[in-house]
Amino acid sequence: MTSSRVNRHHTKTLEIQLLREGIAESHHLAHVAVCDNRGRTLSIAGNGELGTFIRSALKPFQALAVTASGALERYALDDRDLAIMCGSHQGNIEQARQAFHILWQADLDPTALRCPTPVGKKSPLEHNCSGKHAGMLAVCQQRSWPLESYLDRNHPVQKLILARIAELLGMPADEFICAHDDCGAPTYFMQLSQMATLFAMLSSGNSLEMERIVRAMTHHPDMVGGPDTFDTGLMEITNGALVSKSGAEGIQCIGRVGEGLGLAIKVIDGAKRAKYATAIFALRQLGWISPTAADTLAETYMKIGDFKRLDVIGDLPMMY
Repeated sequence: MTSSRVNRHHTKTLEIQLLREGIAESHHLAHVAVCDNRGRTLSIAGNGELGTFIRSALKPFQALAVTASGALERYALDDRDLAIMCGSHQGNIEQARQAFHILWQADLDPTALRCPTPVGKKSPLEHNCSGKHAGMLAVCQQRSWPLESYLDRNHPVQKLILARIAELLGMPADEFICAHDDCGAPTYFMQLSQMATLFAMLSSGNSLEMERIVRAMTHHPDMVGGPDTFDTGLMEITNGALVSKSGAEGIQCIGRVGEGLGLAIKVIDGAKRAKYATAIFALRQLGWISPTAADTLAETYMKIGDFKRLDVIGDLPMMY
């Protein structure tokens, strides 16, 4: 399909069907945007200008505060520490210990964490955002900023994070719409194409800071998600050729490492199963994963038990 036949901002959405023995039982709709690191839209399904919260897919960019402030060097933090800062982890012992390591290196106590203690758990270190929070606290400690209020949107560490995101997207910081994520940290409302652009920039290799974040995530994918999670599985099966970060309510973002290309997905009803099916479908169409990798991922994330599977209907047309 040529660009003259495609609306550059809006095409038909993808439909994800849950099939029970081949008969459609449930439906989801998904929007997809693919952009390069200059913000140019290369492919869309649905509305590339759809606005929504980026949720936890923001974590690699929140971690930029740690690399930019000098806290990484000041406290001798390594790539595993950086990876857990970018992760939505499962709160297992190894992951909780890694989040604790950040605090220990910065001479901070886990009681400084303002993320909640998950139900049935004993410590906020087991919260899936504890690494991100520990990173924010390390920056506050390094800069002698207040610790108690680090989640306030007007706190210096949050202003630093927003300034970096605004700089990347070429927007004034005060134009961003902010809300608090479930863990209490600020997240931002942006267009799907802006999310794709951020991940294109992240994976471009044009920034030493972002290149280190990508290396941390792809070399230690077990810190980003954990066993049986999509982000970890995708980065492992592609041997670091893709960097992947999910977000709640149907958000999935992926960057093609070294190519400066980014993919962003929003499933309208927020279904987790639908965003994984959409990602596999899009990655296969784009040629970002091999047919073997696509089949392996589909077996894990598009097959549900013995009688149900997910199927994606639609196309991801190129804009050029």
